[in-house]
Amino acid sequence: MQNQDTYDVVILGAGAAGLMCAAEAGKRGRRVLLLDKADKIGKKILISGGGRCNFTNLHVTPAAYLSQNPHFCKSALARYTPQDFLDLMRKHGLSWHEKTLGQLFCDQKAPAIVEMLWTECREADVQLRLNTDFDTISHEEGQFTLQTSQGKIQTQALVIATGGPSIPRMGASDVGLRVAKQFGLKNIPFSPALVPFTFDQPQLEGLLAGLAGVSTPIGVSCGEGYFRENMLFTHRGLSGPAMLQISSYWQQGKAVQIDLLPGQDALSWLQALQKQRPKAELKTVLAEVLPNRLAQRLCETLFPNRPLGQYGEKLLQSIAEPLQAWELTPAGTEGMRTAEVSLGGVDTRELSSKTMEARKVPGLYFIGETVDVTGWLGGYNFQWAWASGWCAGQVV
Repeated sequence: MQNQDTYDVVILGAGAAGLMCAAEAGKRGRRVLLLDKADKIGKKILISGGGRCNFTNLHVTPAAYLSQNPHFCKSALARYTPQDFLDLMRKHGLSWHEKTLGQLFCDQKAPAIVEMLWTECREADVQLRLNTDFDTISHEEGQFTLQTSQGKIQTQALVIATGGPSIPRMGASDVGLRVAKQFGLKNIPFSPALVPFTFDQPQLEGLLAGLAGVSTPIGVSCGEGYFRENMLFTHRGLSGPAMLQISSYWQQGKAVQIDLLPGQDALSWLQALQKQRPKAELKTVLAEVLPNRLAQRLCETLFPNRPLGQYGEKLLQSIAEPLQAWELTPAGTEGMRTAEVSLGGVDTRELSSKTMEARKVPGLYFIGETVDVTGWLGGYNFQWAWASGWCAGQVV
C-alpha cells in the first residue's frame, strides 16, 4: 500500500456522516481519503438552522425515525448518543443552548461544528480531495477501484456518505442509491420529507386567501404522525415546523387534520363563552385565541358569524368540529427543492445495523441520509449522521 492513490478507506461525501466516519477511522490508524465533488466540506451543516446548526436533540429515541425497518436505527443511536457529541464539543471548547422541544443549537454557529469535525479528521491524518467526482466503481478480489475526475483510486473499504437528493442546489443527488443498485442492493426510492405543502389554486384563492405570513400554534395529524408546533400560511400553501414534520407521514391524496385549539376542548370553550358573553360575535372570540386574519377568514368561509347567543347546540357543534379537526388536502409538496431531508434510501435489510456494512458486499458501507432512516425535524437527522458515521468508523 505504498501507492499514494491506494487507501485503507475511501469515504464518498464530506458531510456530517462522512466527516464523523473519517475521523473515527483515522483514529484507528487507517489511511483514509475523504472525497467530495463540492468545493467545501459540510455544506448542509453550514446552512442548517439558518447557519446556527441544530446539531442534535436531547430527546433522541428510535420512535423519532421513519424507516421500513423501525428497529434498524436502535443499535447506532444507543452506541453514539447526543451526550457523546456534547462531549466532543466540550473537548473543542464549543457551547450550546436549548430551544424548544430539546433542540440544541451551537452558540458559535455552524462553521464551528464543521471546523471541529475537520480538526478531528486532520489530527487523524485524514486526506481530503474536494472538487472530485467519480465516474465508475469496480470491485475485484476484495478491492474497490474508483475512476475519478482526478485519476484512479483503490481501497479496501468504501463508505458511501453522499446523502440524499434534498436541496439539490447544494449539489445533493441520489448517487448513493445508484451505487447500491450497481452492487445489487435493494433500495426504497427517495421522496421529499420535512417539506412545505402546496395547495391548488381554488383553495389558495378561497379558504386560504389573504393568509400568507400568518403563523399559529396547532396540533396536526396524518397517518401515525401527530405534532404540536407552529403552522405558517404561505403564498403556495402551508409550512412551519408542524407542517414540515407531518409531511414525512403524508401521502398524495391524503388529508391532514389540523387542531387550531390544541390542548383545549373547542365545544366546551364555545359553550362556556356563549353563557358568559352571549352578545360577543364569533369572529371576536376567535380572534382572541387565533391570529386576527385567520379568525376573520374562517368566519367568511367556514362559519356563519353571529353573536354567540344566537347559535343553537347543533350549529355550535358544527363550528367546534373544524376548529378541532380542520381537514385540508394538499395538492402536493414543494418537493426536493426545499425538502430538508429525504425519505427512503438503501434498504436497511441489506445492511448490518451494528457496522452499516452491506451484507452481500464485504467492505462496502452506507451511512447517514443515504440509508432508509429519516428523523424528525429538530436535530434528529444530524444525530443519525453522527451515530451511523461513528459506528462505521469503528470497523472500516
